[in-house]
Amino acid sequence: MESLFTTLAPFLKVLFAFLIMLAGMRFKIGLGLSILAGGAIMGLLFGMGLLPIARTGVLALTQEKFLFLAAIVGFILILSDAMERSGQSKRLMEALSGFLTSPRLRLVFFPALIGLLPMPGGAVFSAPMIKTVSEDMRISNSDRAVLNYWFRHVWELIWPLYPGIILTLALADIQIIDLISYTWPGTPIMLLAGWIFFLRPGVLGAKDLAIPMLPVKRSKSAALREGLPLLIAIVGAIGLETSIAAFAPTIPFELGVVAALAGAVVCVMVQNTQLGLKFLRDVLTKKSLWSMIFVITAIFVFKDILQAAGVVEEMARVAGGEAALFASAAFLPFLVGLVAGINVAFVGATFPLLLGVLASLGMQDQMIPYIVLATFCGFTGVMISPIHICFILTCEYFQCDLASTWRKVVGPCLVFLASGVGLFFLYV
Repeated sequence: MESLFTTLAPFLKVLFAFLIMLAGMRFKIGLGLSILAGGAIMGLLFGMGLLPIARTGVLALTQEKFLFLAAIVGFILILSDAMERSGQSKRLMEALSGFLTSPRLRLVFFPALIGLLPMPGGAVFSAPMIKTVSEDMRISNSDRAVLNYWFRHVWELIWPLYPGIILTLALADIQIIDLISYTWPGTPIMLLAGWIFFLRPGVLGAKDLAIPMLPVKRSKSAALREGLPLLIAIVGAIGLETSIAAFAPTIPFELGVVAALAGAVVCVMVQNTQLGLKFLRDVLTKKSLWSMIFVITAIFVFKDILQAAGVVEEMARVAGGEAALFASAAFLPFLVGLVAGINVAFVGATFPLLLGVLASLGMQDQMIPYIVLATFCGFTGVMISPIHICFILTCEYFQCDLASTWRKVVGPCLVFLASGVGLFFLYV
């Protein structure tokens, strides 16, 4: 009995800290404060003192990654606010409506398009587009949030510019084609699950999707003009990221994303001269901007406390042999994805352990199937995590209840998880 308790203790500690976070969100003490409280409690439960916890939190805010992420989300909010306030988002929807004749396709297209831009919190970029394209539809804000959140992430397992994929390739020392040729079913599975749970006629009827008469003319020039800021953001970010990785690998790739977003903001300001400097002053003093920055701050502090407290290492230490293999390939990636809410966290925290366990058991030839299993389990944890930054920012934008919106995501996440397990047994 004591041995069982010793084995379960680290997992129970993590569960308790996670429940504290959920309780804080439920009682509306604030998302950022809830995450900070959960991180502090987790640190205490795993033997950290208050001073080391505070020091870890302060150091987290000096990291280059945090500063870039804050800048990226800030520029996203400025760009989306500028496009919405100037009416450019609405004009873009009108210009594209002649090409996107299906209302359901409209709801999928914009989050999926922005999903090609690998930036944390990118769902807040497509949220205003979902809002604009669905304003004449009878859809709840909660449904708008899950549509935006789900279809924003359909490329996560195959798009080679996502940091989680890049880190996986580096840790496993494999080529991109070796990984994507096994993980590619993740995208059609997510699209199918999204259709079944959120878009099929039994969920959204024709009356719910009623939209005004479509314009007769299709104007490519108008669509290009109104979508130019988005093209600069997406193509610029991808191009600069690729160029930096190829020619200047010592420069952080996030700098390319920041530069592209800054260029997009300049573009929309030039196209809409009526905005002026007053707009920038107004948006920089908005409470919503700084509340989102605070949430990002809390997530980074939490992530670093998780690492400094040795949470994953402690969970791995109490498991051995086949138990360690199961834990490192399925349970730990899911759990870390759940509590951290980002792909890089479960990849960086658990894949070294998984690869080490496979090597110790002489199972290197089974590496790809186990990486696929770990990737699907970890990504399920990320998608089902109520502290996933995209989920939080989307719910914040649409002002919808976190708990009721989260429950809508559980079903498709379980389908996705089951498909990953099925692929593992197919590949092994």
